[in-house]
Amino acid sequence: MTETERRFRPGTFAPDPRPASRAAMLTAQTGLELKLLLRNGEQLLLTMFIPITLLIGLSLLPFGELGEHRVDKIVPMVMMTAVMSTAFTGQAIAVGFDRRYGALKRLGATALPRWGVIAGKCAAVLIVVVLQAVLLGVIGLALGWRPGLGGLALGALVIALGTATFAAMGLLLGGTLKAEAVLALANILWFVMLGVASLVLVGDSLPAALSVPARLIPSGALAHALELALAGSVDWFGVAVLAVWGAVCGWLATRLFRFH
Repeated sequence: MTETERRFRPGTFAPDPRPASRAAMLTAQTGLELKLLLRNGEQLLLTMFIPITLLIGLSLLPFGELGEHRVDKIVPMVMMTAVMSTAFTGQAIAVGFDRRYGALKRLGATALPRWGVIAGKCAAVLIVVVLQAVLLGVIGLALGWRPGLGGLALGALVIALGTATFAAMGLLLGGTLKAEAVLALANILWFVMLGVASLVLVGDSLPAALSVPARLIPSGALAHALELALAGSVDWFGVAVLAVWGAVCGWLATRLFRFH
């Protein structure tokens, strides 16, 4: 018996090539996407600083007729804006430029399947949204917002549904168009959907001919559903609208998403 055979058992260095488990691949991809999101200064501006500024400014300044407890309307609106900024606008732009620079093309050549790329991005976005919701909730509490425990639980479910819907929309946009078109269109749609959601914010003074179509848009549906959820009730119409948008955009994203 040789010295090597005495020190190592037979088969110690035998090659055993096989792919990692799905859970391991998803965990690694989620961690990578999360690091990229948190390191991006533009993303942090869009996902953190703008919603915080809106929350504090709209709560303290005498803007509009929002009633005595204006913070109860402003917190759901700002949380909707944070979800839309992170899951849709930021996601679409990041994916568009990843495709432009060839990052996704190289990722697509690895053993990581397409669903792993999409699921990793969605999971990272969901983690960031959770951090946003906690931060905005703490600031809202300091400004006089007092939701019930049941409302917080319902709100968390609505935020999760809204995140999935906007993430599917962002992946569809960023995964199909050129980066320059994505950059322009994502920002335009952000302003349009924010304007639509603002109509829902003052929906009590709007005719049904405007408020109902506004709630058919994802931002309007999420703003209204989140406001009712935090108050302890369920807006089944808004939930259905978000589910339909998410299912359709998710299906299209899995069919049309390109790595280059």
